[in-house]
Formats: sequence, structure tokens, C-alpha cells
Amino acid sequence: MKILGIDSSGLTASAAILAEDSLLAEFTVNNKKTHSQTLLPMIEQVVTMSGLSLKDLDAIAVSAGPGSFTGLRIGSSTAKGMALALKIPVVSVPSLEGLAYRVAGWGGVVCPLMDARRNQVYTGIYRNNGGRPEVVEEQCAVDCSVILQKLNETGEPVIFLGDGVPVQEQAIKEQLCVPYRFAPAHLNRQSAGAVAALGGIYYKEGNMQNGRDHKPFYLRKSQAERERENRLKGMADDPGNVSR
Repeated sequence: MKILGIDSSGLTASAAILAEDSLLAEFTVNNKKTHSQTLLPMIEQVVTMSGLSLKDLDAIAVSAGPGSFTGLRIGSSTAKGMALALKIPVVSVPSLEGLAYRVAGWGGVVCPLMDARRNQVYTGIYRNNGGRPEVVEEQCAVDCSVILQKLNETGEPVIFLGDGVPVQEQAIKEQLCVPYRFAPAHLNRQSAGAVAALGGIYYKEGNMQNGRDHKPFYLRKSQAERERENRLKGMADDPGNVSR
């Protein structure tokens, strides 16, 4: 089983090759370049450095959301195109589960935080059960105080990771009542290696799809969609806007 992992759901871009239980190559950058500039060259590099060819791949695992709308579209369109060309399936890995899998050895609950802007985070609560994330609280887009209250209710130690941590660090310190820690630098961002490894588990379980059917999931509407709806609502509410 050989899997290409892709994660462009957040600020970090990452590509990796997994063969059975070995991570053969991984390329991860967090340099603020657009994923459209970095992702395909990274994939080419990890494939070359792994000693494999694209034709050796059995599946493509991609971080499918939530996350950056642009980043998700880039990752998903790349996975779709490659999967269709290679005639192999796509394994959709929820972004927050892929993040939680980074700290699979943690004994308490795991809370990934991705900055969703507008004073919100993409988040969820997970417990590692048998080396894989078990969902305690489904992924959602909420104010950070909402998830912190749910963590207080668990009464368990928690580890945080993700690009939302620096943004919400003060809120965590002020509102959290249970023991907590922040994941170290080498584990606190997205990793295509984690996506590929978790994707390998899903692949063995038959949890995959044809590239044609794959699409990212966003949890909420994009800014452009919200602005359009507000404009249309404003037009509908304007008494002077009467169709003739």
C-alpha cells in the first residue's frame, strides 16, 4: 500500500509518501507562499526522493476540510486530477482528524485549533483510541470560548495544536480550568505524513471514493458567498428596489 498524502488546508503546505507503515518522504513548508506555487513542486520532490513513481501509488489521501477555502480547493483539485489520471481512489481525511493524529500518543483529549478568522476557530475534541482519533466533539466553526467550555466539562487534560493556538493562547490561559499543554513546534502544524498515515487506515477499511466524487467540505460559507447573500438581502429589503 503506497499513498500520497496532501495537506493544504491551512497556512502550512505539506506532501508525503507512505509505503505500508513507513514514511518514505515528506516535504512541509510554512513560509507564507501560496499553495498554488508550492504544492505541485513539493509533490514532485517527495515522489522523486521516495524512489517511487506516480504509477506505484495505490491512493491519494487529502486533507479535505475544514480550513482555508483557497487552500482546500487547491489540495482537492490536485488530488482529484491526479487520482483520475492515475485511476486510483481518493481518501478524504477531515483536516482536524489529521491534526489530532499528529499527537496520537497523548493520553488525554486533543483539541486542534485552526484559525477561521471572524473571531472563530475550526475545532473539535478527540481522544486517541487504539492509535487513531476518536471523535468526542464533532468538528465545528465556533467562538473559541465555546470549545473551551466543552473542554472544561470533560475534566481531562488537553493538548492543543494548530495555527489557531497563537491567536487564542490568551483565551486558553484565562478560560481553561483543566490541565493543558501546547504541542511542540515539530508537531503543532498540519502534516501530510499524518494525513497519509490516517488515510492508510481509512483505505484499509474501504473508506475511499472515486476522484470524480471527491469534494472538500467547508463547514461554513465563503466570504464571497456571505457578501453576495448580504447584497441580495439588502436589495430585497430596499423598498425602492421594485421590479417593473
